[in-house]
Amino acid sequence: MNNIKVSVIVPVYNASQYIGKTLNSIIYQDFDSFEIIIVDDGSTDDSLEIINETLIDCEIPHKIIHQENAGVSVARNIAIDESIGDYLVFVDADDHISQDHISRLYNGKTDFSLTLYAKEEDGKLTNMDTYSQDMISTYDFIRMELNMQITFNFFQLMYKSDIIKDNNIKFTPGVVYGEDTEFAHKALNYGDKIAINNTVTYFYVQHPSSAIKTTEYRRFGIVKIFEDIAEFYTKNNKNEFADLIIKSRIPKAIFGNMNFFFYNGYDFDEVMGKMKELDLLGKLSKFEGDAKFKLKIKLFLLNPKLYYKMWRKLKNSI
Repeated sequence: MNNIKVSVIVPVYNASQYIGKTLNSIIYQDFDSFEIIIVDDGSTDDSLEIINETLIDCEIPHKIIHQENAGVSVARNIAIDESIGDYLVFVDADDHISQDHISRLYNGKTDFSLTLYAKEEDGKLTNMDTYSQDMISTYDFIRMELNMQITFNFFQLMYKSDIIKDNNIKFTPGVVYGEDTEFAHKALNYGDKIAINNTVTYFYVQHPSSAIKTTEYRRFGIVKIFEDIAEFYTKNNKNEFADLIIKSRIPKAIFGNMNFFFYNGYDFDEVMGKMKELDLLGKLSKFEGDAKFKLKIKLFLLNPKLYYKMWRKLKNSI
């Protein structure tokens, strides 16, 4: 009989510098009845050796799966299929969790639960958002996320396994930026309540190779992700969410990533060329909402070069 309450999923690719600390933070949880599922995604360093050494005497049920490099989405999907826990928790191979991470998430009742996370860079912690309630409907949570009223990352959640498996929710293979956002939105769509614990238990480690710091134009790929999410919500009769994505979330994502490239010294003409290639200017013009932000977009679209010069002169104050 299955008595595993939680499956902790860890995809690994060339994380030898971090994976030992990550696994130890999972092994020494103050929670009973959980399993660890690790998928090594074709690492070429000694990650797999460290994994085996770390878990050699581990009494916690665990599986170590090795696959040819196929990407983090495929690795997570394989782990989900192999999991037997009532709930799923995701931990990235270069992050770590507090000893009470699982115990603060698990209640065995709600479809989802959530704790807080902190960004960790050079030993310094930056705490992210707290919440004003200890329970929230998935509807309200999705609405707040799409309005960017909260800072949220998919790894903050504990997911009821039946919701994921019964609805065949998967991470999209081949997507390198935003696949976790898509997964979380689709999962939340099928749930009811999220229990919230305002305790920091997840530590999101920032370093030069972190995906969030990847300064490539694939960051604009988040637009396609949100378009897919909008289509998903339309099919699930939640047109208000689809409309919010098209008229607010996507324009904000475009503008934010554009400024990211400018801030990091990317050539103006190169950025504009990429935006035109992806038809991002037309999508940017669909914004409806905050008057101040709408004015920024209007000024930019009227004369992108002039806006860029002013942006540089005023040091990103517009």
